[in-house]
Amino acid sequence: MRRLAVLFVLTVAGLAPALAEDFPGIRKLMSPEEYEAAGLDKLSEAERKALDGWLLRYTAGEAETLRNTSDEVRDAKQEARIKARVRAPFEGWSGNTLFHLDNGQVWQQRLDGRFAYNGSERDVVLDKNFFGFWRLTHVATGRRVGVTRIR
Repeated sequence: MRRLAVLFVLTVAGLAPALAEDFPGIRKLMSPEEYEAAGLDKLSEAERKALDGWLLRYTAGEAETLRNTSDEVRDAKQEARIKARVRAPFEGWSGNTLFHLDNGQVWQQRLDGRFAYNGSERDVVLDKNFFGFWRLTHVATGRRVGVTRIR
């Protein structure tokens, strides 16, 4: 079992540079306000890259275990869930999209990405990912995008 764990860590460490190309990094995962509040704006470029590397390795390795074994994480995940409907029209997202919900909340797309939708289903679920960042899932298609609440 120990050999398997060592092999896994070495494999993840070996894949980290390749995966890092698609990994958004801490700066994009957090809102500008969260990034500054955490003091991360004071990091040098090398320190931020080291943090991004750790975050990538942690996400690939231990995050899944903690999600499955921590009661605190499971409870937080259940508490952090919003079911709502996007006000019409809903045409997907395109980079900086605002989502006006029927509960009065307004969310903004946080991560890059595009998704074109021309159907009539507007139900969405908002929940926090493992790191505490919000994501919006379009229920009918299962497509997800990172978002930040602005109102």
